[in-house]
Amino acid sequence: MNPSVEIDGALVARALELDVAEFRKLMDDGKITLLCERGTGEDAGRYRATFYYGQRRARLVVDAEGRPVA
Repeated sequence: MNPSVEIDGALVARALELDVAEFRKLMDDGKITLLCERGTGEDAGRYRATFYYGQRRARLVVDAEGRPVA
């Protein structure tokens, strides 16, 4: 089973220096790609999501509810 993690698009948009509407359109158009990695061991229950747009990259570590983790 692959868990579903939802991350607030506004956080990602800000990190990529985009406004939210532009971010959502680029995601819908497949111009922003995503790599999501599930933590193991002491990082179990955390996910590292990396969003790519051109030369820009936004990386967030979140919990299972999509909340950012320090």
